[in-house]
Amino acid sequence: MFANQSQTNITVGKELQSLVSLVLFSLLSTVPCCVFLFINGTLLFTLRSKPVFCETARYVLLYNLLFADTVLLAHSQLMYLIAACRIRLTYPVCGFLSMMGGLISVISPLTLMMMSVERYVAVCYPLRHAAIITVRNTGVAILLVWTFSSLNVLTQVFLLLEFPFAELESLQMEDFCGKESLLLNPVSDLYEKAFTYSVFISAGVTVTCSYIGVMVAARSASTDRASAQKARNTLLLHLLQLGLTLFSTMHNSLLLAISMILDRITLISIQCFLYIFVIILPRCLSTLIYGLRDQAIRPVLIYHLCCHQKHSTVLSEKAKAKICILITS
Repeated sequence: MFANQSQTNITVGKELQSLVSLVLFSLLSTVPCCVFLFINGTLLFTLRSKPVFCETARYVLLYNLLFADTVLLAHSQLMYLIAACRIRLTYPVCGFLSMMGGLISVISPLTLMMMSVERYVAVCYPLRHAAIITVRNTGVAILLVWTFSSLNVLTQVFLLLEFPFAELESLQMEDFCGKESLLLNPVSDLYEKAFTYSVFISAGVTVTCSYIGVMVAARSASTDRASAQKARNTLLLHLLQLGLTLFSTMHNSLLLAISMILDRITLISIQCFLYIFVIILPRCLSTLIYGLRDQAIRPVLIYHLCCHQKHSTVLSEKAKAKICILITS
């Protein structure tokens, strides 16, 4: 009797420890997520607050990238909390959430690819940059990216509908909702891997080639060295962001492999760590790269983050003139 009671106490203690860890790590992931959602939302508003941002191609691309990252960040946090609370969804609900995440996740690497090409043209062909990289051409490119991503989602839906759901006793999922849970046949799994690898390889090659082109152009006497150096640093950050985004696509698969060899409490700790640095961090790099480094955006962003406080002051005419010079340079 005493042995059974002791075993029960140990089990209850482990469950309580697991619950405390779950609540703690959920808070640790939710708080930074909410902070960056606020900053991202403020930067999105900033990019629509001044006509000069709406009429410059690179800021239009930045808005598209930031919008996709912000939506994906909110979606990832929602899926994380659903899994943490052990809520099992139905296949239709899980399918909708997963397809929405799949639609947005493709936008970031493709937009990074376009932003890299824009920087390459700005440095290597400065006289033709204004004619090639127009707001109209940028809008068409963004529309093509969203169309390409939508076609990928439609293809995944058609592959998913081939599964005989009518033979199931219930549409309630036995496992937690995730992208891997909807790869119900080998064709879907093969298509998902082939599409993901092809997108990231194409984006990686484009960013790398743009970086090499900028480095070669930086050695030319006719090239602005300061502009080339800044573009090279931006492209390096794009490569880092692309690598982290690629790693985030393997997040769930990595957790499944780790769960086979570790206990639940240790797994929760590793899951929270990976979630913050693999899922949240890549979605916040756009704000850190452009919101803090870009001298045109930074004063306007700080002004809006300070909630229009008088001590932050409205931008002076001299500051506005400086922003216009930085954008056109």
